[in-house]
Amino acid sequence: SRAASLLPQLLLRRRPASAGAFALLARPASSASGGLPPLTTEIHPGIKRGAFSQLTDADVSAFEAIVGGDHVIKDADEVLSYNIDWLRICRGQGQLVLRPKTTEEVSAIVRHCNKRRLAVVPQGGNTGLVGGSVPLFDEIVISTSRMNSLLSIDPVSGVLVAEAGCVLEQLDREAASQGLMMPLDLGAKGSCQIGGNLATNAGGLRLLRYGSLRGTTLGLEAVLPTGQVLDCLTTLRKDNTGYDIKQLLIGSEGTLGIITKAAILCPARPKSVQLAFLGLDSFQAVLDTYRLARRSLGEILSAFEFIDSESMRAVKQNLGLSCPLGEHSFYVLAETSGSNETHDREKLDGFIESVMSMDGCATDGTVAQDAGQFAHLWSLRERIVESLLVDGYEYKYDVSLPLADIYRLVEHMRTRLDGRVIRTAGYGHLGDGNLHLNFTTPKFDAKVLELIEPHVFDWVRDRRGSVSAEHGLGLKKSQYIRHSKADFAVRVMAEVKRLLDPNGIMNPYKVLPDE
Repeated sequence: SRAASLLPQLLLRRRPASAGAFALLARPASSASGGLPPLTTEIHPGIKRGAFSQLTDADVSAFEAIVGGDHVIKDADEVLSYNIDWLRICRGQGQLVLRPKTTEEVSAIVRHCNKRRLAVVPQGGNTGLVGGSVPLFDEIVISTSRMNSLLSIDPVSGVLVAEAGCVLEQLDREAASQGLMMPLDLGAKGSCQIGGNLATNAGGLRLLRYGSLRGTTLGLEAVLPTGQVLDCLTTLRKDNTGYDIKQLLIGSEGTLGIITKAAILCPARPKSVQLAFLGLDSFQAVLDTYRLARRSLGEILSAFEFIDSESMRAVKQNLGLSCPLGEHSFYVLAETSGSNETHDREKLDGFIESVMSMDGCATDGTVAQDAGQFAHLWSLRERIVESLLVDGYEYKYDVSLPLADIYRLVEHMRTRLDGRVIRTAGYGHLGDGNLHLNFTTPKFDAKVLELIEPHVFDWVRDRRGSVSAEHGLGLKKSQYIRHSKADFAVRVMAEVKRLLDPNGIMNPYKVLPDE
């Protein structure tokens, strides 16, 4: 049901807007895409199953002895949800899901699989967007969902230690009870797990302020592909002894091991959070506004997101959300986080006054006046992916580029795909140079995919960008790693993989190209 309307305070309008009041809508139970997605092997017929063993009844009995029969899922209907990714563009053929509770159980499972050459896929909240967390063929899914204990929070040092299956939003609530916050914030925070966040080196909405997980992760514990337990679970901020092995696991997408515990450095929770929402009529105005935000807001700027008109149209048309501003080519969310509300609001008001008075910058704007408005404005950004799925099939790309080139790629692809897709939409983390580029069609269209790939990756490579800014490579981008990494660097990665995973059982077909 529709929540009560919230009337925003609109600031310094240069032109009238017709949006009126805005309201919150419940998340739909499912997308309009309906039935099962095609098997991933049908979309990628060139990938062949590796030389792995077939699962036997004896293997199942061994796993039941390790985790208990209740936590070995064999029923095809129950296993299905573990085979399909969140975007519903990948569907594997896994036949078994294991749900261990402890590191020791994970170790025993992996040791058995390595001995038998049974391929496995680690899976957390299964919110990944590049097909990295679901099987391709018949790999065994090892779910970390039961490993969900918060082990400790130190309110003095700010260090939180948790098991890999803890949901990000729940950890943030626990941190809040100690005046802290998780340094990571994602649209999928209600489902994603900290182990998966680390395995993919997830970026998120506030990397601009708090940095990446590579900097805020102090230690971790992981089970390597041989079944050995790697204990690097330090809580020290300084430990300059030897190689920083944990960095191999962060961003490895489950190909080098299964993260089981992590120690995260949590910043103090801000006492003052402000959010401005601006309407702009050119991407150059977006860039000029960001430059002014960095200069005017400085140390309290915590997020700077842009949304194009097609993305906004999707959340309005497909989810029924309302925008408090009129029609614009672009929209910006500028968030501040600090310790003094009066000081922070003065700085934000000064920024808004400056940006509204500059020619060619913002022409419309509002500031969230309460928690409801704050949540609604963020929902316009966080629910874009969900809204695009309602169109049918989504082709999603996550790239980083020099700021001047970010929207040129959207415009280029919009022209290239004109008349062949429902929409071409671009939005992202401007402060990180991260573009989320999206195309939708009623159903999967191989001809559309041929127009997108590898063209979009070539375009990014030619401008010295990255084909994956924060989502990882997974299955979808593994063959394009050399667009962003030198050949010798890729060979070194392959040598590390062979060293730690001699039988290649850990999340095969992902990250590294098929040689």
